[in-house]
Amino acid sequence: MVAYLIWFARIRRSLTGPRVWPLLGSLPGLFQNKHRMHDWIAENLTMCKGTYQTCIAAVPYLARMQGLVTVTCDPRNLEHILKTRFENYPKGPTWQAVFHDLLGDGIFNSDGDTWRFQRKTAALEFTTRTLRQAMARWVSRSIENRLVPILASCQLKNEAVDLQDLLLRLTFDNICGLAFGKDPETLRPGLPFNGFAWAFDRATEATLNRFILPAIIWKLKKWLGLGLEVNLRESVKQVDKYLDDVICKRKLELSSQQERGATHDDLLSRFMRKKEGYSNEFLRHVALNFILAGRDTSSVALSWFFWLLTQHPRVEGEIIQEISRVLTETRGRDPAAWVSRALEFEEVDRLVYLKAALSETLRLYPSVPEDSKHVVADDVLPDGTFVPAGSSVTYSIYSAGRNPAVWGADFLEFKPERWLTPDKKGFAGPLDPYAFVSFNAGPRICLGKDLAYLQMKVVAASVLLRHSLTVAPGHVVQQKMSLTLFMEQGLKVHVHPRVLPVGEEAALGT
Repeated sequence: MVAYLIWFARIRRSLTGPRVWPLLGSLPGLFQNKHRMHDWIAENLTMCKGTYQTCIAAVPYLARMQGLVTVTCDPRNLEHILKTRFENYPKGPTWQAVFHDLLGDGIFNSDGDTWRFQRKTAALEFTTRTLRQAMARWVSRSIENRLVPILASCQLKNEAVDLQDLLLRLTFDNICGLAFGKDPETLRPGLPFNGFAWAFDRATEATLNRFILPAIIWKLKKWLGLGLEVNLRESVKQVDKYLDDVICKRKLELSSQQERGATHDDLLSRFMRKKEGYSNEFLRHVALNFILAGRDTSSVALSWFFWLLTQHPRVEGEIIQEISRVLTETRGRDPAAWVSRALEFEEVDRLVYLKAALSETLRLYPSVPEDSKHVVADDVLPDGTFVPAGSSVTYSIYSAGRNPAVWGADFLEFKPERWLTPDKKGFAGPLDPYAFVSFNAGPRICLGKDLAYLQMKVVAASVLLRHSLTVAPGHVVQQKMSLTLFMEQGLKVHVHPRVLPVGEEAALGT
């Protein structure tokens, strides 16, 4: 005991950040602040000038290896981790073990050659104009035929609606259409139950639960068939069966299409055309990886965007004026023509202020607030922090967007103007690209970044052209502590008619 206390006193002096306790490490502070974990991490990083080290297992040997966590939001360190020494900071065995049952060796759960091969194949497809056109078609269809009628009905009935739920359904339908060419139709009047969507949600929830537990605990529960591990096993089976049916049917369709000259433009079909010998398991994981990445991120960002607009009417007014100016030039001065159909992506590309407002939303409320990497070999970060092999590095995306050293004393203010060029006519990112990593950075930067902006801008413009929103009385908006920054109780809003500027007022943007 004396030897341990001497050892503990020595290691505690070498650590920074939140208080470290014997055996339990920093876990007591984490649990005490679990309802505000991201803000707690950001506060610790501000006090420690952008980087601190702690341990989650104050046990000899483990504390300097698997138990040691380096937390940072310093842009220099982020560039080092995500780009300069990319190979030294893979996803690592812990991350891969947690997600393997659901995602296998898919692009978002793999490292090394397996990742490089899938990344190269996917990158070729994401650069094609046809993929963007496909996304525009899926988004336009879901907005015009589903989201617009549902919001209009809520407005007519004066009923509060959970906008976060609607957006999750919309992006799920869109990403399924883009990923494997089949629409699950979860966003329909009545919001029907869908077995695939339900199984996917249960599998995701059970997978994320593994991050809360030590690996030995969730692996034992898996072996014994206990708790959420049962849900995960059953849900993965249901998801796999659904996708196997889609894949088998698609293979037959592609075979017959070679004779007819027709084609599918979804990602699954594109992978199939690259190589006929891909196994069903590999193709399933391709589809599931893109669904997981493409659904929650855009819908969560849009939820926080609409909430921020309810708090900042000036910004909402600027967005409405910009949309009105663009549509006056492309569709004339009659507002009825503006809402006759969803925006074309040529029109969306001109919405600079809207993109700035969405970027400012992602700065303050990134869809994935924290991410972690495994350290392969001993290294020293640019700020002088030593990170030993076997430890982990958490880079706080949430804190990076709230770093006063980067964003200034007004870093908590919602100011889209900080993303514009000096003449206010163009979009400009931050001076340091590693100060804003909501879409990741370096070799793993999000392939779907442009598609995400396209979808978010079309959805945002379509809603704002028709409606103004107010948060339902008594509804509390707060962060859900998970890998994705959901709102704990959703976003319940009342839907009101929008009064649009007309004539010269719209043309001049006044």
